Amino acid sequence: MTRNGKLDRAALPAPDLAGRASGRGPATPAEEVLCGLFAEVLGLASVGAEDSFFDLGGDSLLAMRLIARIRSVLDAEVGIRDLFGAPTVAEMARAVREEQGGKRTALVARERPAVVPLSFAQRRMWFLNRLEEAGAGAGYTVPLALRLAGEVDVPALQAALGDVADRHESLRTVFPDADGEPRQEILAGAPGRPRLVVSEVGEAGLAGAQPGEMSRGFDLARELPWRARLLTVAPDESVLVVVAHHIAVDGWSMGLITRDLGVAYGARVRGEAPGWAPMPVQYADYALWQREVLGDPDDPGSVVSAQLAHWRDALRGMPDELVLPLDRPRTAAASFRAGVAPVQVDAGVHARLVEVAQRGGVTMFMVAQAALAVLLSRMGTGTDVPLGTPVAGRGDAAMEDMVGFFLNTLVLRTDVSGDPTFAELLARVRETDLAAFAHQDVPFERLVEDLNPARSLARHPLFQVALTLQNVPEAGVLVELAGLDVRPFAAPTEAMAARFDLSLALTEHRDDDGVPAGISGQFEFAADLFDESTVRALSDRLVRLLEQVAADPRARVRDLELLSPEEWRRVVRDWNDTSRPVADASWWSCSRSGWCGRRMRWRWSRTVWCGRNGELNARANGVARGLGRRVWCVGRWWVCGWSGRRSWWRCCWVC
Repeated sequence: MTRNGKLDRAALPAPDLAGRASGRGPATPAEEVLCGLFAEVLGLASVGAEDSFFDLGGDSLLAMRLIARIRSVLDAEVGIRDLFGAPTVAEMARAVREEQGGKRTALVARERPAVVPLSFAQRRMWFLNRLEEAGAGAGYTVPLALRLAGEVDVPALQAALGDVADRHESLRTVFPDADGEPRQEILAGAPGRPRLVVSEVGEAGLAGAQPGEMSRGFDLARELPWRARLLTVAPDESVLVVVAHHIAVDGWSMGLITRDLGVAYGARVRGEAPGWAPMPVQYADYALWQREVLGDPDDPGSVVSAQLAHWRDALRGMPDELVLPLDRPRTAAASFRAGVAPVQVDAGVHARLVEVAQRGGVTMFMVAQAALAVLLSRMGTGTDVPLGTPVAGRGDAAMEDMVGFFLNTLVLRTDVSGDPTFAELLARVRETDLAAFAHQDVPFERLVEDLNPARSLARHPLFQVALTLQNVPEAGVLVELAGLDVRPFAAPTEAMAARFDLSLALTEHRDDDGVPAGISGQFEFAADLFDESTVRALSDRLVRLLEQVAADPRARVRDLELLSPEEWRRVVRDWNDTSRPVADASWWSCSRSGWCGRRMRWRWSRTVWCGRNGELNARANGVARGLGRRVWCVGRWWVCGWSGRRSWWRCCWVC
C-alpha cells in the first residue's frame, strides 16, 4: 500500500503458481491480485483462478478477513454473500469489476475530541465490569500462560512489556466515568506500562498461584486493562501469566501481543529497542470511526438503522430462553462456575463432512451449527434454536495489526421444524447465516438494547448456547522469546468462567497436505446447571449424530439415532420393563372405523366399552390436536411418552 492507502502494484509479490493451485492461472490484473489475496488469507503458497475459496478450506471467519483485504486492496465494496455466490478467483474478479468504487469510509487516524467515547463493544464490557464489581457478573478476562524453560532476563522482559504497551494505545487506556458515562483516557509514559510482578512459588505453589492470578478482576477506572506476573518455579523454569480484560483485547489481539512481545524481548536482550514503525491507526480512532460509519439509529438511511430492521424481523418471536436438559433448576443469579467435556470426531467422519459441506455450498461451521441445533431440538428445546457465535469484527484491513476489542456476537436462529433432511436443514442454515453475516455491523449491545428481551442475571440475553469453529492451522509455539523454550501452559478449569449455559468450541485439523485429520474441541458448561456426565452424554450424542449425517445427509431429523446401544437397551428394555401379572382381566377392542384398532387388557375395560365410546373418540382427537399445535410440535408417526395415573384418560393417549 502507498502512503495514501492506494494499491502499490509495483510492490506486489509475483504469485507463485506452484503447490495447491489447480486449473488455469490468473488472466487479468484483478485475478492476479485476488490469487495473492486468497493464498495470503488461506495460508497457501498459491491459488489458481478456478479454485474455490471454500474448497481450499475457507470458512466464515476467514471469509470476513478476505472481504476486508479485497475492500482495502481493490477498492471494491463486496460482501459475504458475494463471496458465497462467487467463491472462485475468476468469479470474484467479475464481482469486483461490478462493485468497484463502492468502498465505505476508510479507517484512518482522526482528530481526537476532548472526550473519547468507548466503542459499542467496550460499553458492554464496561457495564459487565461494573456488575462484576457488585458481585453479579462473570470476569470477562482473557488469560495466557506460557511455561518458560531457561533463564529469563527479567529487566528485558519488563522493558518488552512496556514496549508493547507503548505500541498499542488500548493496552494503556483506563475508563473513568462522570455521572455514569465512561470515557477512554489514554496514558503515556511510565503510568501506561504494566509492572512485571515476579513471585517465587515453587512447583507445589504453582497450582494455586496460576488460577488465582487468572481469576482476579480489574478496576478499569484506575488500573491498566492488562497485567503480567512471572511465577518462578526454579532458576531455569518459570511460568509467565498474562491476563487482559476483554475491554482492551479479543482472541486475535492476544496473538498480536505475543508476537510483539517476542520481537521486543529479543531486541531488549540485545540491548536495543524494537525497530517497528508506529501504528498508523489506534483503537480510539476506530471507536470514532465506528460511530461515523454506523450512523444514527434514528436516521432511516443509516447503516445501523437498516441493519437493525433486519434483526428485528429475523429474531421476532424467538424464545427468550432455551429449554435445555438441565440437572438443576436455574438460580436467581449465576455463579459462572465452569466445567468442560471433550468432543472428538475422527478423520474419516471429518472427510465425509467436508464433502457434505462442499455439495451443499456451505462451510464446516454451518454443518456444525445444523448438527448442534438438531441435537438440542431432539433433546427437547423445541424447533426454534437460537445459537450465538462470535465474529472477528475486523472488516477493515487497518484493524489487522491493531490490539483492541473488535469482536461482535451474532444470533443465528435455526429452524428445525417440519422434520427436514439434514441437507435441507443445511440449506436453511446457509440462508440464515449469509443474511446474518451481511448485517453483522450492528453491535450485539445495540441489538439487545433495541430488542429489549426479558433480562435476568441468571442467563445470557437472546441466546444461551454458543458455537465456535476454527480451521486456522495452530502454531506450534505461541510466542518466541530469545534463548527460552516456550510451551503453552493450560489454564485450570477453576480459572474459567461459564458465560453461557453451554458453549461448543471446535477446531478442524488437517495434515501437511491439507487432508482432513479430525475435529476436536469441548463443551464448556455452567456447573450451576449441568453435571459433567450429562454434558459428556451430549458430546457423545453429537459425535454419533455427525457420523450419521456424514454417511447420509438425506436422513431426516426424526430418523437420526442419538442413543448408544447401551442407552437404548436401558431406556427401551430395562426402564420400560413394567409388565405385571393381572388376574381376572378381560380383553377388549376399540374399532372406531380405523381410528383405533388396539387390543388392551384392563379390569375396567367394560366401562369404556359400554358407555364412553363416542366420548373416547372426541377426547383422543383433542389430545392429537393438542400435541400438534402446542410447544412439543409432535407430528404424524412421532413417538412420544406419557405419564399419568391409571384412568380411562390412558385410552385417549393410546388411541
